[in-house]
Amino acid sequence: MTATRNLLAFDLGAESGRAVLGKFDGQKISLQEVHRFANTPAATLDTFHWDVLNLYNEILAGMRKSAHSFGGADSVGIDTWGVDFALLGRGGTLLGNPRHYRDPHTEGVMDLAFRTVPPALLFGRTGIQFMRFNTLFQLLALQRDRSPLLEVAETMLFIPDLFHYFLTGIKVNEYTNASTSQLLDPAARNWHSVLIRDFRLPEKIFGTIVSPGTVLGPLRNRIAGDTGLSPVPVIAPATHDTAAAVAAVPAQGKNWAFISSGTWSLMGAEIDQPLVNEEVRAANFTNEGGIGGTIRFLKNIAGLWLVQECRRAWEREGRPYTYDELTAFASTAKPFASLVDPDDASFMLPSHMPDTLAAFCRKTGQPAPQEPGAVVRC
Repeated sequence: MTATRNLLAFDLGAESGRAVLGKFDGQKISLQEVHRFANTPAATLDTFHWDVLNLYNEILAGMRKSAHSFGGADSVGIDTWGVDFALLGRGGTLLGNPRHYRDPHTEGVMDLAFRTVPPALLFGRTGIQFMRFNTLFQLLALQRDRSPLLEVAETMLFIPDLFHYFLTGIKVNEYTNASTSQLLDPAARNWHSVLIRDFRLPEKIFGTIVSPGTVLGPLRNRIAGDTGLSPVPVIAPATHDTAAAVAAVPAQGKNWAFISSGTWSLMGAEIDQPLVNEEVRAANFTNEGGIGGTIRFLKNIAGLWLVQECRRAWEREGRPYTYDELTAFASTAKPFASLVDPDDASFMLPSHMPDTLAAFCRKTGQPAPQEPGAVVRC
């Protein structure tokens, strides 16, 4: 009889994170939630950051719960959202809290980039959808602003790679997350060195890329002692959350598509080779890496961000609604009273999402929603 293995997975999204223990008996896997926590970014002056140290503490808390209340773990792995990164300096020192992809510093940077590499050529080299917060454009924003962090950085790690580094001391970039950067050659599945040189980015910060499923190393002894786990292997899964979700789609053959919804919604299909041509660029589709050498051919579209930010705004005002309550409110509100374009630039990072939605409706000659149900329904 095969002994049951406990596989501890952390799944971090833009709003919350969770630790889930997968119990695999050799034939089937059962899932048990171990820990759930909020992901609360921090605004400082005019910048918007991820609080990665707090998230790391929550990861450690999940590991402790797994050790003391759920029978331990035989391996650990972490996935998160894409594009965002941390910079490390000499000795592996974390150089500040990573910027949030909604930080306004990337405004206008795409036009700046296209002066160096025209859009058709940039898409032809990378196959990635143009979104102003792609890793490339974030780095170019730091370069434009003469950021001292970029000048002293020695390593760039995507967010899950950073957490794996904290757990093991190993610095690598996992492929599925790196593929969202607009800095990879989709055919070679490695950094596009010509593109990096064209933009005069520091080549030394782009480290080793590893495939999903790579065993990085054991938990550092200090982490094992602190959490109560043994020095189990830390494994780089498909560290981009959508790549992990697509790998779990219960479909066979090739005649299927997926929609994965969270803060963003991703709609697409899994294909064998990147699809890079002018028609794809015009439709603003993207080619991101998947498990087993596959490509996630998809489009990033607006997800639940507007509802999440409304809920956050109302909670700050003393009205802490659950999602079930908001759904119930919306179900009784008048349908099609107002319609908004969720991709409008005003919704990128508003100070108060319900007021911004109302302002959009007034600007477009529609009734401005007032009550939570009407706001969510629009």
